[in-house]
Amino acid sequence: MTATRIRLTFRGRVQGVGFRPYVWRTVKAYPLTGFVRNTGAGVDVELQGDAQQLRACRRALTLHLPPLARVDTLDETRLPLIETETQFEIADSQGKASGARIPTDIATCPNCLNELFDGSDRRYRYAFTNCTDCGPRYTITHSLPYDRAETSMSAFELCPACREEYEDPASRRFHAEPNACPQCGPRLMLTDRFGQLLKGDPIAGALQIIGMGRSVAMKGLGGFHLVCDATRADAVERLRGQKKRQQKPLAVMVLNVESARRLCHVSDAEAEALASVSRPIVLLSKKEDIDALLPGVAPGLSTLGVMLPYTPMQWLLFHEALGRPQGSTWRDEACDRVWVMTSANPSGEPIVTNNQEARERLNQVADVFLLHNRNIVVRCDDSVLALHDGQVLMHRRARGYAPDPVLLQNDGPNVLATGVPAKNTLTVLRGREAFVSQHVGDVGDSLSCQAMEEVCHHLLELTAVRPEAIACDLDPSHYPSELAEELSGHFGVPLIHVQHQHAHIGAVLAEHGRSGPVLGLALDAVGLGDDGKAWGGELLRCAGGEFTRLGQLAPLPLIGGTRAVREPWLMAVGLLCAMGEDAEAQRRFGRHPAWPALAPQLGKPFDGWLTSSLALWTGAIAALAGLCKEQRFDNEAQQKLEEMAEDCAPLPGGWRMVDGQLDLSPLVRHLLTLEDDACAIASLWHATLAAALGDWTVQAARQADLGTVAIAGGCCANRRLMSLLLERLTEAGLSVLRPIALPPNDGGLSLGQAWVARERLLAARPKA
Repeated sequence: MTATRIRLTFRGRVQGVGFRPYVWRTVKAYPLTGFVRNTGAGVDVELQGDAQQLRACRRALTLHLPPLARVDTLDETRLPLIETETQFEIADSQGKASGARIPTDIATCPNCLNELFDGSDRRYRYAFTNCTDCGPRYTITHSLPYDRAETSMSAFELCPACREEYEDPASRRFHAEPNACPQCGPRLMLTDRFGQLLKGDPIAGALQIIGMGRSVAMKGLGGFHLVCDATRADAVERLRGQKKRQQKPLAVMVLNVESARRLCHVSDAEAEALASVSRPIVLLSKKEDIDALLPGVAPGLSTLGVMLPYTPMQWLLFHEALGRPQGSTWRDEACDRVWVMTSANPSGEPIVTNNQEARERLNQVADVFLLHNRNIVVRCDDSVLALHDGQVLMHRRARGYAPDPVLLQNDGPNVLATGVPAKNTLTVLRGREAFVSQHVGDVGDSLSCQAMEEVCHHLLELTAVRPEAIACDLDPSHYPSELAEELSGHFGVPLIHVQHQHAHIGAVLAEHGRSGPVLGLALDAVGLGDDGKAWGGELLRCAGGEFTRLGQLAPLPLIGGTRAVREPWLMAVGLLCAMGEDAEAQRRFGRHPAWPALAPQLGKPFDGWLTSSLALWTGAIAALAGLCKEQRFDNEAQQKLEEMAEDCAPLPGGWRMVDGQLDLSPLVRHLLTLEDDACAIASLWHATLAAALGDWTVQAARQADLGTVAIAGGCCANRRLMSLLLERLTEAGLSVLRPIALPPNDGGLSLGQAWVARERLLAARPKA
């Protein structure tokens, strides 16, 4: 028998998911020697023995991967024999990160739940139970390789029993880095606002406070939640007042899918998303009269954000509320307990992550604090998604999804992109991987700027990337662009500015592995155009890192400047005045307190900003319909207009197209005749807008000889509009690309910035 030695290099999601013990168990079935170890690039497996046995073992290693593992590449290298080797073992990790990945945080698995509620188990009711198949990963990790020493669990020395599990390859806790038990791991505590410990069981104490109509600041995986009883109007109103969040919908947590079905209509696909290991908030259609059961939770909306428990602490809260039931059947039975579970931060600030910060920033928000002593390394909010025509429509990508990379079609220079101030994310391109950060949020004040900078440095540390270029928005005045300029100087690399709507389309092309040319339809709020104007409803011919604008929505006056984004009535005034309907504008809005200051500007040539933003056009229509004159939360006007719409036929002659510009004023003139019939206005707006956008896009595609359309921008979250528009585009024979892994809104824009910047760098390289 002739011996052979090979090295198998696995790259992908192969650290922190039980991959090494899986390899060890698989190889033990073959007469082979060698080792498996974590490296900075992934996992190396060296095997030595008979060539036939090596081939069989290599094939077996790819057949039944651990549940959370994903292999993207597998390379094989021939090596010299090691004559002294006698067994196969798990070796110590080697090297710093160069191609490895950290897994996302994963919901508690069924095996750990069984232990959590087994009175004879040593982890009975232990709030930090986990294994290689579940638990925290990303939010506790400082750097790679993913070893306990590089996590916030390094502060907790394993007891003998946990050490034995940790070192036993046959255990599902072999090298489970967060492994712990009540003897050696993190501990729960309940304190008052002044940091004084409250006696008794912390979970029982927290539940008692919730039962009194009060709120609890509860430390989770990537930050704190504020928790109260969603069925009590006084509790919800009090939480809103404390958090300064009067109207924005709140998410709720229920025990299981059957409990969600008591509140909402839940399809099979939505049930699958709710119960997935990522455990996102899923936007579901409410059942009738649910607002009476959940007063003030999501007022005036037909959808409700619902999630299921994903940490042992959350499971324990339900277990306590139900009187600590025995067995496991209760976990699948419908339960009437519904809790508001919203990120714990005063409105507009980043989510709170550490105990001292919680007491300082939430002192006037929460009544008690359910804390633990395991540090959160990086903040990470809950992810939010909806299902649209059977596909995921991501609204906010964070816990459970970040930092899993988007896989790219091609390799290229490493790039860091800093995104934009709204719904900020950052992206690092490393080879054929795009690491899009978790949702950072709106960046403006000092706390949010600091949070963004922390995420930036953490992402660079985890990916071990030294960027070859920094990408940012065209607008140099906001913090993401300022940070990009600072990083460009620090690394001594080019700063590449990418136009906002081009970046939206670039993100879609990156996700789908296309470089163009395609027709891009960008439908969003406001982004600085390369002509210095406010864009937001554009047709772009996109090819690689370059674009040409082929068309735009008819521009409207941005009356009041950026105030108009928050106050749709100002956009309605601008729209009416642009149509020569000054008297109609005064009739509808003349009683507004700000009208006297506005009136002298009307009837004169407008010398301010013009905008082609579809979001602001839609806001104007919502104001004309009386649905939303001033927004109390992001996209309120668009949401309420969509909620009100019903099926109807588009208005014949409701639009016109001149020199690539789409003008919807004929539709608006008809809508004015409907006065205050909000349902009719909303319905006709959606039907006619979809028809107009379809007609406009098809005509542009044919003129430009393009067969593929990429659609992106925040308005793509409007499921009614998208259903109608996509039907028209596909009927016309166009292939349509849209975001799936990332949000269509500004949360996906940093990927587009990074991708466009890389395309420009590649185009500038000398041809071979």
